Amino acid sequence: MMKYLFIIICPIGKTTMSLLRNIKSKIQGNTKFVRKTSLIIVSCALVPFCANSFDTALASLSKSEQNITAQLHLADTGIPWGMVWLPNGDLLITLRDGKLKRLKKGKALAETISGLPEIAVGRQGGLLDIVVHPDYANNGWIYFSYAKPDHQGNKSTAIMRAKIEGKALTEQEDIYVAQAYGRKGNHFGSRLAFDNEGYLYFSIGDRGQRDKNPQDITRDAGKVYRIHDDGRIPADNPFVDNDEAKKAIYSYGHRNPQGMVKHPITGDIWTHEHGPRGGDEINLIGKGKNYGWPVISYGINYSGTEITELTQKKGMEQPLWYWDPSIAPSGMAYVTSEKYPHWQGNLLIGSLKFGQIVMVTLAGNEVVKAEVIKDELTRVRNIKQGPDGYIYVAVDGQGVYKLITDKPL
Repeated sequence: MMKYLFIIICPIGKTTMSLLRNIKSKIQGNTKFVRKTSLIIVSCALVPFCANSFDTALASLSKSEQNITAQLHLADTGIPWGMVWLPNGDLLITLRDGKLKRLKKGKALAETISGLPEIAVGRQGGLLDIVVHPDYANNGWIYFSYAKPDHQGNKSTAIMRAKIEGKALTEQEDIYVAQAYGRKGNHFGSRLAFDNEGYLYFSIGDRGQRDKNPQDITRDAGKVYRIHDDGRIPADNPFVDNDEAKKAIYSYGHRNPQGMVKHPITGDIWTHEHGPRGGDEINLIGKGKNYGWPVISYGINYSGTEITELTQKKGMEQPLWYWDPSIAPSGMAYVTSEKYPHWQGNLLIGSLKFGQIVMVTLAGNEVVKAEVIKDELTRVRNIKQGPDGYIYVAVDGQGVYKLITDKPL
């Protein structure tokens, strides 16, 4: 049998596996044959990003020339997961170790809010995201996600609403508790966002059970959900007529979404999610859509073995963008502020893995490119645009920073 010699120049990761599969189809062999051929893989300099089509898979992420200063806004040694501003300018911050803090406008020190439920803190679990009701000024509701224990060593993701009176929560009420209890401490999700119609969207990761939860609409986890502000199920949710389905599900086939934002113009819900080793994704969430995990993926197992040979399949959505290798995305903001005119209309995403802020340039619903606009921040957990127009960045073990530019962007 003739031996083939291939020289592949690309970052090692799922992209390499995709190229091998292309080679396999062209020589009409099988996977074992391809892997037994002589391969010389010359890796490019380690760049943290490549994306989407075969044509763009070898493109590295560019780096902005703009000088941007990260000015410390609030010092904290915890893991600041969620951030949201109240109408009076106070900032609420959730810490994954189970604390809720409020930084009053103009103050340097945050105060602790009491009255949280019992929270399962450990590994990736704890107190997670937080949002305020669109009509907060009139109803006072805040919403947060957290890891809920069952007193038998298991935990799951829950969504609670409550009100703040003084320095304490009142009227606490779980409005959704995922029936995805387990001892594993990973993939809780979770991000929250209201749409223009007042529906609450939230994500729950696959809870480390990729072969059970994401593709099964009768099970929680590995999903994006949509509910009324009091926990009721909308009558037009996609699976309300399926007696066996979890009726709050809006989309499924997700791994662990930790970024969610409402597009301020279209009102659409955008998410990003962690892939395994490679295959982090940006997705536009559609009603009843299947986003493929783990049947299709641009990632591989952490051990280097293959999860699936498929990167696309009929009936499953393709990501708008994917990263290989992974950046470990967390937090996402859509920029509208005039303080950053050249960033307007684009997404900012944090990278836990590389300690970077990545700007994703959009053209309608298409991703044009991604570039690092700030690095050396260690683990970037969240990004939000504040009511003052500045971008605020939450960093593990450090606190919250405000981005200041040396000239108008």
